[in-house]
Amino acid sequence: MIRMLTVFLLLFLPFGALAQGIRLKDLVEFDGMRGNDLVGYGLVVGLDGSGDGIRNAPFTEEILSNILERLGVNISGEDIRPKNVAAVIVTATLPPFARIGGRIDVTVSAIGDAKSLLGGTLIMTPLNAADGQIYAVAQGTLIAGGIAARGDAAKVVQGVPTAGAIPSGARVEREVDFDFSSLTALRLALRNPDFSTAARVEQEINRSFRRPVARMLDAGTVEIDISATQTASAAHAIGQIENIRVAPEQRARVVVDQRSGTIVLGQDVRMSRVAVAQGGLTIRIEEAPMVVQPNPFAPGETVAVPRSSVGIDTQPGTGLAEISAGTTLSEVIAGLNALGVAPNDMIALLKAVNAAGALHAEFIVQ
Repeated sequence: MIRMLTVFLLLFLPFGALAQGIRLKDLVEFDGMRGNDLVGYGLVVGLDGSGDGIRNAPFTEEILSNILERLGVNISGEDIRPKNVAAVIVTATLPPFARIGGRIDVTVSAIGDAKSLLGGTLIMTPLNAADGQIYAVAQGTLIAGGIAARGDAAKVVQGVPTAGAIPSGARVEREVDFDFSSLTALRLALRNPDFSTAARVEQEINRSFRRPVARMLDAGTVEIDISATQTASAAHAIGQIENIRVAPEQRARVVVDQRSGTIVLGQDVRMSRVAVAQGGLTIRIEEAPMVVQPNPFAPGETVAVPRSSVGIDTQPGTGLAEISAGTTLSEVIAGLNALGVAPNDMIALLKAVNAAGALHAEFIVQ
């Protein structure tokens, strides 16, 4: 059996895009403007025989009994075994400044042995935050993320049929108590902390207001004095600065995904002069079992005799080759491509070059 990585991808962001600058709203998080996670436990009904097995998921029977009792149906002592219901966990994010009556999206995931949630309807489910309070209530028809088909001897599954979403499926019932307009100072948190980027954010904001209103606190924080901006409120100040463009500094990174064979090189990756010798090794294992039967009416039994074929192929490789020092990303790519190695060999080569100290970038393996 041969397993090889077949994808080799080099991506980089053109310098021109960064030189024009990125909007401030895409670089930072504004203090106080954050979402809150919500979670709830509910029941999906209306499934086509693909729900939970009640004996394997007793919590489904319990929540079904509770819902029916709240609706005035007494089923105490009854033996119910429906196959069209499934217990689910419902998750959502309450966005900042969400108001009562607003709608938010929810995600529904089965927690029992249901085969599919396709076509099901979520029954009214309260959604709680970390403080235990109910902030939204979800209900609606589920859009499943896949499909499953099953026969007596085979089945096929495409996507994830045991999870789905309900767009605008929850209504906000409680607001987060936060007086944003009372802020006298506003902090901007950089998503990728960097002293150079923080200094540029401070410079561009002060240039926009033509007065010192922003002050860099550290590599990840810039503070804005709301009163110095001479705007009506913090909201007005954010509306004025969020579209200011700043050219961020990026750390040189090489990201490798060994599962898919993907290699991503950042724009600032540099490589020193280095010599590399690389060879290839392929292992092949083939199984071709043979069935041996006795002659007609002769004593004995039919047996399967294993027949295996194992081989190792060694390729000469590139020999000792030199990669010149690369001062630009294009030169680094050209030097690596000149070796003419396969994607899986390129990943091993980059690891070795990084261990030798010739790759001047943060090396990340996923």
